[in-house]
Amino acid sequence: MVVGYAAFSSVLNIKGTTGISSNWDIKITQITEETKTGEAVTTTDESGNKKISGVGTLTATVEADLFSPGDSIEYDIVITNQGTINAKLDKITKTESNNPVIKFETSGLTEGDTLNAGSTATLKLKITYDSNVTSQPENLEGSMTITLDYVQADETSEVPGGNVGNETAAEKLIATEVTTGEGLYSDEYELGRYTYKGADPNNYITFNDELWRIIAVESDGTLKIIRPNSIGKLAWDSTSSNNWARPATLNTYLNSDYYNTLSENSKSVIQEHTWAVGTITDYSNLSNQIAGEKAAQWTGKVGLISASDFVRANYDIERCGVSLSASNSSSCLPTNYIYLFVQNNSSDLWIINPYDGSPSLGNSIQNGIGVTSSWVGYNGTIDVLPALYLTSDI
Repeated sequence: MVVGYAAFSSVLNIKGTTGISSNWDIKITQITEETKTGEAVTTTDESGNKKISGVGTLTATVEADLFSPGDSIEYDIVITNQGTINAKLDKITKTESNNPVIKFETSGLTEGDTLNAGSTATLKLKITYDSNVTSQPENLEGSMTITLDYVQADETSEVPGGNVGNETAAEKLIATEVTTGEGLYSDEYELGRYTYKGADPNNYITFNDELWRIIAVESDGTLKIIRPNSIGKLAWDSTSSNNWARPATLNTYLNSDYYNTLSENSKSVIQEHTWAVGTITDYSNLSNQIAGEKAAQWTGKVGLISASDFVRANYDIERCGVSLSASNSSSCLPTNYIYLFVQNNSSDLWIINPYDGSPSLGNSIQNGIGVTSSWVGYNGTIDVLPALYLTSDI
């Protein structure tokens, strides 16, 4: 009663089908505390350690304290198929909460989902103290058990995203590599990375029930994608910090307000990733541009394209060069699909790299010019096209 008046535990049981082979190995590999509302906290022991357990096992347990009606706390439980046999989520069983004022909600997994060998899935668990409660409840504890029953999957069964068997989206895309014209090229500047180039390469993807474009297949197998239509005109940083990782106000907006508008299924396939957010000082050499970008890094879920993303989208770099303020834009920029987004929006758009100057608040791709080294004032607003990374196992 002193530390809070609702404590509970939630047990997740994952049952691996027995007798298949010694390579059947599905485990809980990560449990993280996510969004909290009100004063909700994860319970701690006498040493101050959070009461979250079960990593590396088949049973996850979380305990939390809720203090006031409306308090809530969310957890992500990552399940990994560490074996060599594809698995399918055959059944999800949930017991009823033994306390009506404590609500347990799950999302992210659906019966029939395939968990391929080497891939992960995330169960999202949200626990809420009913906001409609108006008096002290007699029962101060609540618990619920969720059982995930995995069985062997048919090797030829369709998996989320339309892949077959163990083949990932990255592997399917890399198989389409080209060396001329529009399409997916091996990136000569980063080993193992593949980049889409041209005015209209076949890099379309449906994400969040919207049409997006794939920028690159990264060396880690993730897919970097961009929304080709603006979510609105916003300032890069209204505090004039010139530092995306500070965070800039646009960084905060994209990773909170905008991120929360995405569907739960969409959030489940976003990979938190390292982004190159350094300042560019050499506008004549692409290798130096990339090195400048990588001089500063930030880890997050939603960002913007970099200057080098824009330049590398042009399949005619040999003729057009890598200048970020292209004087030959009339003939070269139309061979760049990202630049055509700018033309279609009849506007400018932000990139993630700050401007090298003072005052300095972010670079932009300007309609009719290309990426410029001129700044837009701290209260200036231009178009925002979010970018993000999709997990390598889709």
